[in-house]
Amino acid sequence: MKRTSLEQAFRGKRILVTGGTGSIGSELVKKLLQCDPTVIRVFSNDENAQFELEQELQEYSKSLRFLVGDVRDKERLKRAAENIEIVFHAAALKHVPLCEYNPFEAIKTNVIGTQNLLEVSIDENVEKVITISTDKAVNPANVMGATKLLAERLTIAANYYRGFKRTVFSCVRFGNVLASRGSVVQLFEKQIQNGGPVTLTHPNMVRFVMSMSKAVELVLKAAQIAKGEEIFVFKMPALQIRHLAEVMIQRLAPNYGYKPKEIDIKIIGKRKGEKLYEELMTEDEAMNAYETEDMLVVLPQTPQTVPIPREGFKKAPFRRYTSKDTTELTKKEIEALLKAIIK
Repeated sequence: MKRTSLEQAFRGKRILVTGGTGSIGSELVKKLLQCDPTVIRVFSNDENAQFELEQELQEYSKSLRFLVGDVRDKERLKRAAENIEIVFHAAALKHVPLCEYNPFEAIKTNVIGTQNLLEVSIDENVEKVITISTDKAVNPANVMGATKLLAERLTIAANYYRGFKRTVFSCVRFGNVLASRGSVVQLFEKQIQNGGPVTLTHPNMVRFVMSMSKAVELVLKAAQIAKGEEIFVFKMPALQIRHLAEVMIQRLAPNYGYKPKEIDIKIIGKRKGEKLYEELMTEDEAMNAYETEDMLVVLPQTPQTVPIPREGFKKAPFRRYTSKDTTELTKKEIEALLKAIIK
């Protein structure tokens, strides 16, 4: 996508980013600042992260507003969304084990918090809302995935009861973002730094992955073309987590004074709610999928809508979209991917 196209889409806009100090949220903020918006409101309940991001982006102080708040607090959201045109909803509890053992906390943030934002966006006549989701929302096997599935359903359904308000609601769905906060890349690097072992939950686990820059680029592209009701699904390569661990050991062990053969890999067993493979869409969704070179778009079939491909999309072939059935990255390709995110 040409940069000029992005600038035209977001120049002069008033934008709210919930979860704006998280991995995806903060990168969205940085990318959007390059498009010369009127204002970006960074909404987050992490006071320290707010301070750090504010210090990092001091040169953009005229365009940034930092709001401490939680999506669970509807009144605070209402103030944050006043006069806003575009909302990127990135606030979420995302760690699978944490959500498994704190399920209602995940519901409060991922489900109730999302509904709060949708209602506020309608009330404030926001132009467009983009909810950021995950492949774990497809046929969910854990609490986090189930709450994100509900967040998706709530987002799409908001198109049907908005009345005469202009707000349109769409979702973007992608897999694991390498080197995001709390990601397996960070875990493996810390374990290698400590001399190992590097822990794997299962030797055959395969995950969809993408770089942070690519994830943010596609979120903005989806937001630019969204007309409401779509679930944008990003096309991603997959990798075996074991291969990722082996490549990282070879690459990083010497940096911390170890020989690669001195770093062991230890299998610790699957965590509660963890899948061996991830899915990008269900079979029903695949029947309504259209595609471009870098993304798919799922259009829902309801009495209110007939699936019509958006401009530039063509009907996608019906198939399974799982990390088990896609081409896996080779170790050389994994190493090339890591070079961009690990210095």
